[in-house]
Amino acid sequence: MYIESNNPSEMLNAIKVKRAMMINCANKKGFTCEETIKYSQELDILINEYQKASQQFSRPNEEVKFTFKQMTMIWPKLFV
Repeated sequence: MYIESNNPSEMLNAIKVKRAMMINCANKKGFTCEETIKYSQELDILINEYQKASQQFSRPNEEVKFTFKQMTMIWPKLFV
């Protein structure tokens, strides 16, 4: 799973979609389900790709900060 674009908005959208898929799967099938783990690993790859590409971006992007802040706020709630 790789992002074909270096467009920050498209990359963030791919991350948001994969994150939603992972959360939905975890809620339906459990956190240790093979499918949930697969989505989690794919999400890690997308985030890593975005972080590598973001080093090439010329200016800070407030949308990025907001998106990752939301992710860190929601992720711990999954384990409650």
